[in-house]
Amino acid sequence: MNKLANLLGIRFPIIQGGMGNISNAELAAAVSEAGGLGTIGSGTMDPDEVEAIIMETKSRTGQPFCVNVPLGVSPYSKEILALVLKHGVPVVSLSAGNPAPYIPKLRGEGVKVLSVIASVKHAIKAEEAGTDAVVAEGYEAAGINSPFETTTMALIPQVAGAVDIPVVGAGGIADGRGLAAALALGASGAQMGTRFIAVKEAPFHAIYKHLVTNAEDTSTVIVGRGVGRIRRLLDTPYARKLIVEERNGISLKEFMDMTAENYHKLGAIEGNLENGFLNAGQIAGLISDIPSTAELFERMVEEAKIALESATLKLF
Repeated sequence: MNKLANLLGIRFPIIQGGMGNISNAELAAAVSEAGGLGTIGSGTMDPDEVEAIIMETKSRTGQPFCVNVPLGVSPYSKEILALVLKHGVPVVSLSAGNPAPYIPKLRGEGVKVLSVIASVKHAIKAEEAGTDAVVAEGYEAAGINSPFETTTMALIPQVAGAVDIPVVGAGGIADGRGLAAALALGASGAQMGTRFIAVKEAPFHAIYKHLVTNAEDTSTVIVGRGVGRIRRLLDTPYARKLIVEERNGISLKEFMDMTAENYHKLGAIEGNLENGFLNAGQIAGLISDIPSTAELFERMVEEAKIALESATLKLF
């Protein structure tokens, strides 16, 4: 059995990426019910909001699911982790900060810990701290990104060669070929975010789904380089507004204010593209339909098998 799936108690080695404040129980439960690991991204939500989503997710599925805590972003990290233990959430992913102080307590309570990293150095440190697996995320990914700007294809094999725990590839994966590539590079599975915007169970605005399914390979932009806060977005009026503000010398505080989670919700939930942004990875150009999550997984597994078999034939 795949060691990541075995570790997490899931059928397919596919994890939903944390989606911050647009996270919801409907999609997280659908991913878990379909055999992957659904994820609730806590973002900057307060504990009451997160607890409500956890409880609804538990009412929708009896399968394992995860809570993502962006340590350097959430003002409620400790409170969210306390909720994880209170409600018996089986898996936690820690990102945007040092996971080491939190791992012993979580693992001591039987929680599986995933650490999201963007460098070999951080992967080794996470393993030394006792994390169960690392998510190696390249800068093709949607949303907040690492300043290293290492691509997924370069990152996965280097991390896989440096640690003994399972590695999850993330960034630029949306189909079975991407899953096969991650496995071939040494990962035990894949994490996806953008692909889950365009599934039937995702309760996001129709405009968001339309833009993702009609995207091209050049439909995303990077903002925040000038202030050291890289974020990948769909190319929309608000994203272009951010680019103009950067050229005009926006401060870090002003940039952080303009990319706060409420602006993400304006775009993703309300479809307001003049006043809100849409996270999306470079792989959006590959997405063209809106299947159910179960249909997506079955298709991905078949595509991965064909891709791996085809690669073997081409090699020999």
